[in-house]
Amino acid sequence: MITFRPFRAIRPSPQIAHSVASRPYDVLDSNEAKTEAAGNEHTFLRVIKPEIDLPESTDLYSDEVYEKGKETFLKMIENGTFVSDTEPSFYVYRLTMDGRAQTGLVGCCNFEEYYAGKIKKHELTRTAKENDRVRHVETLEANAEPVFFSYRGQKEIDQIVNSVVESDAIYDFVADDGIRHELWICDNPSLNEQLSEHFQKLDALYVADGHHRTAAAARVGQKLKDANPNHTGEEEYNFFMAVLFPDDQLKIYDYNRVVKDLNGLKEESFLEKLSEQFEIQKDDFSKIKPSAIRQFAMYLPGQWYRLTPKNTGRSEDPVADLDVTLLSDLILEPILNIGDLRKSNRIDFVGGIRGLSELSRRVDSGKMAAAFALYPVSMEQLLSIADAGEIMPPKTTWFEPKLRSGLFVHSLSS
Repeated sequence: MITFRPFRAIRPSPQIAHSVASRPYDVLDSNEAKTEAAGNEHTFLRVIKPEIDLPESTDLYSDEVYEKGKETFLKMIENGTFVSDTEPSFYVYRLTMDGRAQTGLVGCCNFEEYYAGKIKKHELTRTAKENDRVRHVETLEANAEPVFFSYRGQKEIDQIVNSVVESDAIYDFVADDGIRHELWICDNPSLNEQLSEHFQKLDALYVADGHHRTAAAARVGQKLKDANPNHTGEEEYNFFMAVLFPDDQLKIYDYNRVVKDLNGLKEESFLEKLSEQFEIQKDDFSKIKPSAIRQFAMYLPGQWYRLTPKNTGRSEDPVADLDVTLLSDLILEPILNIGDLRKSNRIDFVGGIRGLSELSRRVDSGKMAAAFALYPVSMEQLLSIADAGEIMPPKTTWFEPKLRSGLFVHSLSS
C-alpha cells in the first residue's frame, strides 16, 4: 500500500510563475546559478542556491548559506511572490519537450515508506550531498523541491488526470530551454480521495530522479519524529513532496563517460588491449550513436570508433546485464584501472541530452583522453533492478525534461 496525499502548496502567483521557476539545485554550479539568476529578483535559485547572494568566499555549507535561503523565501512570501493554498489539493504537472509530454501528479509521500522499501531506489547517495539537503530542509522547514518518482501506470489514475487537464491550467509557460510547463489544481475532494485510494493499491513507487532529496526528506522526517514525544504519524513532517509520473510516459537518456587519461598507455596500445574483447571499427560521427544495447561508441582525439563486444551474451543479473556495467568490467577497471566510479577523480559523466558532440569537444580540448557513449537503459530495466533490491552503477540514468523548482513548496509545519 502506498501513501500519497494532497497538501496545501506554497506557490508563486500566476503572473510571475515563469520568472520564479528555476532549474533544480543540482544541475547548476554556483557560478552558473549566479549567471542565470542575474537580473531576476524572483528566481527560486535564490532559495535553493542561496550562496549566489553572498560573497564568493562564503563556505557553501556554512550556516550563513542555509539561513540566507530561508530569509529570501520568507521575504518572497511577505512580498506576495508566494502564496499558500488554503485547502489540500493534488496538482497536475505536465512538461512538454520536443513534442513529447509527460504528465504527473504532485502530492506528498510518507517518509516511513522509504525506510520500509516501498519507495524503491536504484542509486546510492553521497553523504555530503545528502547532508546538504538535510540542512536545507531543516532550516527552511519545508521541502523546497519535489522529488521525481515513477509508478507502473494505471488507467484509472490516467482517467482522473485527463479529466483535470480539460480545464485551464493555472500556469502555462515555455522556459528558456524550450520546455513547456503547465500546472492544474485538483481541488475536488472526491477526486483527491479517489486518487489516494488508487495509489494505496500500488505495491511500490520508484525514485527516478532525486535520490539525495528523498534520502534527506526521510532523515528529516525521522529526526522530527524522534524528537516529538507526542508523535501521531499525521504531522506534516511525516510527508514530503513528490511528482509521480507513470512509467510509460518517461524517457531515459544515455549517461556517457569521459576519462582523463589512458592509465599510462599510448593510444595504439590501448586499442590493442581493447581488441581482446571488442571488434573495433572506425566510423563517422553521423553514424556512431548507439542504437541498441551492446553497442558502444568511443572517441579518441580526432576519431570515433564503434566497439562491439565479442561476447554478446546476456546475464540473468539485471545489473550485470547493463551496458554501463559491461563498460566497467571490460574497459574501465581492467584496462584503465578506474574502479569506484563514485570516488575516482579520473572519470566524469555527461548527460546524453548534451549530445555526442559534447564528448568529442571535451576530448579535443585536451582535458579528457577518451569518451564512451552508451545506449540508454530502459524504464523496465530500472524498475526490475529496483524490484530486485539492487543498485545501478553511478550516473546510469538521465531523465529529461527536468522538473522546474519553485512552482510548489511543501511546508513541514502547515
